[in-house]
Amino acid sequence: MTEILKISELTKIYKNKFQALNNLSLNINEGEIFALLGPNGAGKSTLINIVCGILNFDSGNISVNNFDIKKQYRKARSLIGIVPQELNLEAFETIWDNVNYSRGLYGKPTDHLYIESLLKQLSLWDKKNDKLRELSGGMKRRVLIAKALSHEPKILFLDEPTASVDVEIRKEMWEVVKRLKNKGVTIILTTHYIEEAEEIADRIGIINNGKIILVEEKNSLLKKMGQKILKIELAEPINKIPDVLSGFNLEINKEMNILTYIYDTKKSNTGITTLLSEIKNLGMQLKDISTKQSSLESIFLNLVKESKNELVRS
Repeated sequence: MTEILKISELTKIYKNKFQALNNLSLNINEGEIFALLGPNGAGKSTLINIVCGILNFDSGNISVNNFDIKKQYRKARSLIGIVPQELNLEAFETIWDNVNYSRGLYGKPTDHLYIESLLKQLSLWDKKNDKLRELSGGMKRRVLIAKALSHEPKILFLDEPTASVDVEIRKEMWEVVKRLKNKGVTIILTTHYIEEAEEIADRIGIINNGKIILVEEKNSLLKKMGQKILKIELAEPINKIPDVLSGFNLEINKEMNILTYIYDTKKSNTGITTLLSEIKNLGMQLKDISTKQSSLESIFLNLVKESKNELVRS
């Protein structure tokens, strides 16, 4: 695959001596949807603002489609669009005027056919003459995407694209992002919604303490690192988990009738057979048994926890 964005050994230290990025390296493939996950303060926004030319950096190298972001700033920046979290739009302008104006800011010649196609792609064409203050939150978010794409960039950054919108609008936005990918746009998004990354991303990167701690294809990550959860529903509630089962690290619900056992699918011996045998020997009657794959959220939380532990040890 062609790497459209290359970030090498990037470091950023703010004036208050806080190190936001620590020797960070990351490559993004052309045409992919890349989800960047991390807790608050991990360095997501700092990284985006640096790549988009909003912030300076102390050391490292960044190239966009082989254009150096410092030495060939204009060429590199012209290939990038960014959709910020904030819905800051000119209230009394129309969608049509606003998006065309954004294109002009990049020195691009007028192209009404392209803007028309863009607005149709984002389901904004029927409202092209509406003033921005008249739009819903979801529509305003789409206008921000249209503005970011007005100069025909190759890379689109989406910073929390579905923040503060309801579930229905969020799913609509996911479809918009998928269509943009099909048009050949490389998309990099930050998100707090784990299900968003699980739904639309091709690859996932996890950042913590200014470092990339993992980059993996989504399906491979879920398969390779995922655990399974076994839920054992008992016919009758119990007073406590029997001592003989303490080695299985079980959890129990408030009603004291469902045991939860988490096991590693990579291990040859999951311990399930032994667990069920012990339960039978105790005379406990089973009502139901079910399993499910652990979510990306649990994997994310475990990795961040491990990263914090390593930081403490060092």
